[in-house]
Amino acid sequence: MRPISDKPPHSRPAPRTVAAAVCLVLGVGLLGGAAAGTWLTDDPGEQAVTEGSFDDMRAAWHNIPVDKLFPRVLDGRGAGPGGADRRWLRVGVAPDSNCRGAFDPLLAKALSPVGCSRLVRATYADETTSSVITVGLVFTRSEGAGMRALRKRFAVENLGERSDLMPRPYGSRGTVSADFGDAQRASWTIRVLSDAPVVVYAVSGFADGRVVSDPQPAAEATEKGETSAAAQAGLGHDAQGIADRIERRLRNAAGEEEADQ
Repeated sequence: MRPISDKPPHSRPAPRTVAAAVCLVLGVGLLGGAAAGTWLTDDPGEQAVTEGSFDDMRAAWHNIPVDKLFPRVLDGRGAGPGGADRRWLRVGVAPDSNCRGAFDPLLAKALSPVGCSRLVRATYADETTSSVITVGLVFTRSEGAGMRALRKRFAVENLGERSDLMPRPYGSRGTVSADFGDAQRASWTIRVLSDAPVVVYAVSGFADGRVVSDPQPAAEATEKGETSAAAQAGLGHDAQGIADRIERRLRNAAGEEEADQ
C-alpha cells in the first residue's frame, strides 16, 4: 500500500467541483455521440437500424397498398437534365413474384448472397411518352450484416455500373411499354440498402422500342456535359429520379406502418 500523503486535506477538490467536472465530461460525451450519430446517418443507405426494423421492412411489400408504393403519378421537381421538372405516369404493375427469371444470370448471381423473399415492380412513362422506366424492389432474406457486405461489394467492384448486370424491364401489354425489352435498356441504377433488406433498382429506355447498343449507367448519364443518347434523352435522370422517389415512399410508408403498431 502507498504511504498516507502528508498533504493537507484542503488539497483535494471539493465535492461541488468534482460534480461539475463530471457533468462537463458527460455533456461533452453526449454532444460527441450526437455528432457521431449524425455522421453515421447522413448517407440514406447507412441509416441507423432499429430493433425489428428489418422484419418490418421485409413485410412492407405485403402491407403497403400498391397505389401508395407505386403511385399513378410521380412528380419529379428538378429531376430532369439541367434541373428541369419531370412527371411520370404509371402504365403497368407486375404481379408480385419471386425473382426467378427476373434478372440476367450474372445479376441474379451477384444478388444471390442476400436471397429473394419477394419482388415487386412497376413501369412508368414520362408524360411525353418518349421514355419508359421500370422500377423494382427486391425484398431479400438477409439481415443487416449480409446487406452491408453486399452493399460494400457493389461499391468496391462497381457492380452497379456494369452493363452485364443491368436489371430487366417489365413491359406491359397494351401500353406504351409493350416493346420495352432487354434490347431496349438504355440506362439503369441499382442500390443495395444497408439499413433495410431491400435492393432498389430502375432501368429506362426509349418508348419507341428502339434497340440500344451502348447502355450507360445513370451515374454517368447524369453527368454534366455527357453527350450519349441516354444522357441527352434524360434516361439516366429518369432511372435515378424514379428510384429516388420510390425508395423514399417505401421508407415513409414503412415508417408509418411501424408507428401504427
